[in-house]
Amino acid sequence: MTKRTAADYGRLTDLFEDGVAARRELLALGLTGKSMALKCRPGGGWTRIFLGVYLLTGGTPDRRQLVRGALLRAGPLTYLTGLEAARRHGVRRLPEDQRIHVLVPHGRGLASQGALLVERSNRPWSSSLIDGFPTVDLARALIDAARREVRFDVVRAMIADAVQRQLCSPTALAAELRNLHLGGTALPRAVLDEVSDGVRSAAEAWARSLIGRSPLPSPQRNVLIRSVHGQQLAIVDGWWDEVGLAWQIDSKEFHLSPADYAHTMAQHSALLAHGVMTVHTIPSRLRADPNGVLKELLGAYRSAATRPRPNVTATLWRPV
Repeated sequence: MTKRTAADYGRLTDLFEDGVAARRELLALGLTGKSMALKCRPGGGWTRIFLGVYLLTGGTPDRRQLVRGALLRAGPLTYLTGLEAARRHGVRRLPEDQRIHVLVPHGRGLASQGALLVERSNRPWSSSLIDGFPTVDLARALIDAARREVRFDVVRAMIADAVQRQLCSPTALAAELRNLHLGGTALPRAVLDEVSDGVRSAAEAWARSLIGRSPLPSPQRNVLIRSVHGQQLAIVDGWWDEVGLAWQIDSKEFHLSPADYAHTMAQHSALLAHGVMTVHTIPSRLRADPNGVLKELLGAYRSAATRPRPNVTATLWRPV
């Protein structure tokens, strides 16, 4: 092979998406293993990001180049799954784990390395092309991510975010769990039970548990309250429709700015103006003083039951 110039290598970069190429592709173009090794030495202009995968522009790969490299390293018929796939589907509440989880056909002899996490499967999966990357459907991605996570609140956050923003349905997740004959699914199964019941956060899960062991009937969760004329009054965490009692779990997560606080106070005033009694609870009391919280709720429920039900309508709310 004739000696290549810097211009030749520059044109070579344009042949590959994101400037990332696999050894097999470069060999097919006539490069040798020796020339690739020389290009990866200090000052050579390339960076090896995975075994047999090179960043032809050199330097540190960005996230997109790293993902492209992981797919090339894993070979044909490889798909993104787990956290990386969930991130590309638009799920926001994900842990910081930056590994690139890929799904490959069963029997492929490939080991995980560095940022690349390899999983084999002999069960077919649905997929699509997202931002140029082959990606499994969101239900499979979420369950694959959840199976590798031991923190209940983390799994709850990712699944709740996907369901409440209508990126993925509880039905699709339940179907994935039925079809997946692997270990590690106890935690996502428990979370799916909660999320299907409207639970969005750890605090709401504690609230659900508290009500479950009390004489109170189970409230509806995440409910939009409107006036009789259709005016939106508030979105409440718990709602006992038979007596018109609202329950708000006042988490700091949703009150990080003066504007957020003002919005919360406006909702409280709107409910009060329309005769809706509201119990406010901070999340820490659900753990530190559950009996005190329950006493307040029982008292409010009895009080609300002695009054005419306020003339408001209530419907389940899910963010869009």
